[in-house]
Amino acid sequence: MATIPPYPTYPGEPTGGTALRHAHWWQRKWVRYGALITLLALSGLVILALVRQQTGSEGFLVGLGLAILPVPLLIAAFRWLDRVEPGPWRNLLFAFAWGACAAALIAIIANSFATKWIATATADPSSADTLGATVIAPIVEESAKAAAVLLVFLFRRRDFTGIVDGVVIAGVTATGFAFTENILYLGTAFGTDQLTGDRGIASVTAATFFVRVVMSPFAHPLFTVLTGIGFGISALSSERQPVRRVLFPLSGLLLAMGMHATWNGSSSFGEYGFFAVYAMFMVPAFALLTWLVIWTRQRELKTVREELPAYAVAGWLAPAEPYALGSMRARRVAREYARRQLGGRPAGRAVAQYEAYATSLAFLRRRGRLGRANADFVVRERELLHALWQRREVARPALEYAARVTAPVAAPAWPVYGVYGYPMQPGQPAYPVQPVQPVQPTVPYPQYNPYRT
Repeated sequence: MATIPPYPTYPGEPTGGTALRHAHWWQRKWVRYGALITLLALSGLVILALVRQQTGSEGFLVGLGLAILPVPLLIAAFRWLDRVEPGPWRNLLFAFAWGACAAALIAIIANSFATKWIATATADPSSADTLGATVIAPIVEESAKAAAVLLVFLFRRRDFTGIVDGVVIAGVTATGFAFTENILYLGTAFGTDQLTGDRGIASVTAATFFVRVVMSPFAHPLFTVLTGIGFGISALSSERQPVRRVLFPLSGLLLAMGMHATWNGSSSFGEYGFFAVYAMFMVPAFALLTWLVIWTRQRELKTVREELPAYAVAGWLAPAEPYALGSMRARRVAREYARRQLGGRPAGRAVAQYEAYATSLAFLRRRGRLGRANADFVVRERELLHALWQRREVARPALEYAARVTAPVAAPAWPVYGVYGYPMQPGQPAYPVQPVQPVQPTVPYPQYNPYRT
């Protein structure tokens, strides 16, 4: 095997230990991370003080205990959607923190200011509250949550490759926002019950909990997911389509605002307006978006099965791997086998990383084949191939075992010698001994595309 640098540098990036030596201080990674963490921490402290001031200490604790109940379920659901090509946890932590701290703080300040301004201008507090809830709040809140999706899209572009990534980042951001908002609403309701003496099912706290946590825990994620879908479609677009890359995120944001406004205005549609909007609008929209995301996830698995055989032919992957990597069941079996037989949790993590890198490689190759690859296509391909090669000693036996175990369910569409009953050809090794080095381009990108030959 020809030697490959561990992690090739990107075009225009400094190399070796001189990286960022001549960069301005604000361009250093630790400065950017420090500024972001400081911003989120200060936002969290301010939002904590504001919510506690409105609910009181006891109300805050009650609201916190009730509001946190749906959070693990929602995070687990979005993480499940992201299992084909799981993004790093740091992106999810940022998204949740942004929604719970920064976006919530922006919403509280902007909504309060706008409502007071409208009430002063119109001398009608009741209409100001209605206008603020149905017009101002959707615009402010959805814009604040969309900022997290935009930041990940711009600064974590390699982790943002399609619709599922947009859905996950948007959904986790909205989950954080709803968490803080639920603390405020439930804590305020508890304070009201303390003044009126209401208890049990008849209390305002129970009614608020039922509406916000039981009936509609997915409300805020559902709105913001529309924005995430817009960014996901933009991520799939070529750099030569700037209008499409801008139009779809804006369209998703406008749809999110419209759905949010309809939901907030349901209480003004009559006695049963809330239930009518919930049954005829929210539930069908939730079902449709759920189907869309699951269908997209299946398309991603199909992409893995279609694109990776080229690397198996070149010797980078074992013959059975494309099938195993294109099946969620086979992936799970491979991770479990590695943990039991090949070295415990470190081996399981290595297989999981191998699966993630292979999926990224399949998506990268598809973008290249469709002419949508970025300028660092070749560098990124080499980096992913090297990451796979480093983990092959553990991953290949595990994936080969998983392919044999799951083969009766769905056999691969291409001949794999020595596996699934195909006889070994004379002199054919089980795995290629010397992987083929990818052809290096003789002309600079974008003229060079290795998959158009």
